Amino acid sequence: MYDKHPVLPVGSADECLAGWEQVAKALSRLEGSICIECYPGVFVDEVEQAVHAVLPHAAVLRTTDLFLAPDDIAGKYASLLTDDPVFGVMNAAELRDFLDEEKLRAAQHELAKGGTFVVIGTGASLVCPEPATLIYADLARWELQMRQRRNEIPNLGMDNYEERAALKYKRAFFLDWRAADRQKRRLLGKLDYLLDTNVPGNPKMITGAAFRRGLAKAVTQPFRVVPFFDPGPWGGHWMERVCNLPKDGAPNHAWCFDCVPEENSLLLGFGEHRVEIPAIDLVFARPEELLGQDVYRRFGDEFPIRFDFLDTMGGGNLSLQVHPLTQYIREHFGMAYTQDESYYMLDTGPDASVYLGLKDGVDREKMASDLKRAEEGDFDFPAEQYVNRFPARKHDHFLIPAGTIHCSGKDSMVLEISATPFIFTFKLWDWGRLGLDGRSRPIHLEHGLANIQWDRTTQWVESSLVNQFESVAGGEGWLEERTGLHQLEFIETRRHWFRTKVTHDTRGTVHVLNLVEGSEAIVESPEGNFEPFVVHYAETFIVPAAVGKYTIRPFGAGAEQQCGTMLAYVR
Repeated sequence: MYDKHPVLPVGSADECLAGWEQVAKALSRLEGSICIECYPGVFVDEVEQAVHAVLPHAAVLRTTDLFLAPDDIAGKYASLLTDDPVFGVMNAAELRDFLDEEKLRAAQHELAKGGTFVVIGTGASLVCPEPATLIYADLARWELQMRQRRNEIPNLGMDNYEERAALKYKRAFFLDWRAADRQKRRLLGKLDYLLDTNVPGNPKMITGAAFRRGLAKAVTQPFRVVPFFDPGPWGGHWMERVCNLPKDGAPNHAWCFDCVPEENSLLLGFGEHRVEIPAIDLVFARPEELLGQDVYRRFGDEFPIRFDFLDTMGGGNLSLQVHPLTQYIREHFGMAYTQDESYYMLDTGPDASVYLGLKDGVDREKMASDLKRAEEGDFDFPAEQYVNRFPARKHDHFLIPAGTIHCSGKDSMVLEISATPFIFTFKLWDWGRLGLDGRSRPIHLEHGLANIQWDRTTQWVESSLVNQFESVAGGEGWLEERTGLHQLEFIETRRHWFRTKVTHDTRGTVHVLNLVEGSEAIVESPEGNFEPFVVHYAETFIVPAAVGKYTIRPFGAGAEQQCGTMLAYVR
């Protein structure tokens, strides 16, 4: 059974304060200055109400009172956010840039007079950099996005509650979260308490020591992040069945982010209590143990590998698209690397297919003209006139280096293995349909046409990108195959088939795996360095670089089955 709520046991129930009543009691026992730094999207009103209830005589300062005016913030970052509805430019924004310096100095002057005071909000740690108590109110990225969609929160320093969720997400991605994460990195090692604010009205609070103990434990063993599922205009219904999703009223489920630490969260278990933290906290706090020294030196504290699901079973084609070349994404968007990827077919219907690369002899001017006509409406782009359409079967693997035109067709269940520059996808044609919001989804022809590699045509694609399996090792009951990615890409993938125990070694670099065949397997340490870890069919899990050697074997309901894993790591 697919586990949607994987928990990393950390401590006992008495280490976690659950609910505002318990949290407020803890706050009432604090003395001196209290700084409650809030990640953008935290319901600050809730936090302030709890403070007033137990510290009625304390002076309370909200950082929103110190921000620049929304128009000033908008003008300050207009060139970085651009007029494009999807893309901005990566940048070095800091939370301090959102604050009015004169108001900040005045507030700090008042705080210097002493007494009991509480500073609350995003940027609180800048107003009160050396408090008696530092509390970090955190929020998982997925819940933050849900609050954006429900018009419950604005962007940082703005009053744009009613703005389209896609535009709020874009602004947060390129600006709010970049600035907030820079400050978070500085605070994780010294916060006194971590406040989980993901469930409105029901916070969880643990000490900073317990929080850091959980992160330290995570990098010594395999673990899973909490997946999230989202509908889309092309979405299908395979995950609803296999992952046993609740009936949530969604028309379909198109995506599952199963290993994207900037987007996913991590559940820390304290007895019966679950403390949810952004998985990116682990990357920030323990990058070398998690990623490995070489990967950390190359990518910094970013997690460079992404596993997600694309479900078109009973749905439609993905948009026809292309990802930017490395030089292009660096020059235009400030990203150091791009989204090379691959499609591994977890399952397929009888007519499943993948669009990949151009046909031989394509007239690029005619193709560009037809794409522009299609974008303008009243014309369906004849995709199969220009793009190869390959039949797809379960366990096929299609490699997609940046610059290669591609998309998955309908009736497919794709495990997408890729690098992680997130949202830099240039849609070329969306099959004439609307998004779930009733709007046309943005098309980026200028960017897309500038990045299509016109020499990646049928023969090259067939010989270089389709099912490039190569046996590299094996023994009684197991086989290891090299499956890609292409030499242009920095991710290596290996598939293991096994009916018996298989030994792996991280060799100092993070491993990401998915159980692509078999109902259950168990991951163990030959030296007993971590508790045995059970994984189920289609689950993605991370093995930190620090783990070293580990084994995987069929287990439980799958003990008599052949199992298969797909493994990815940085070359």
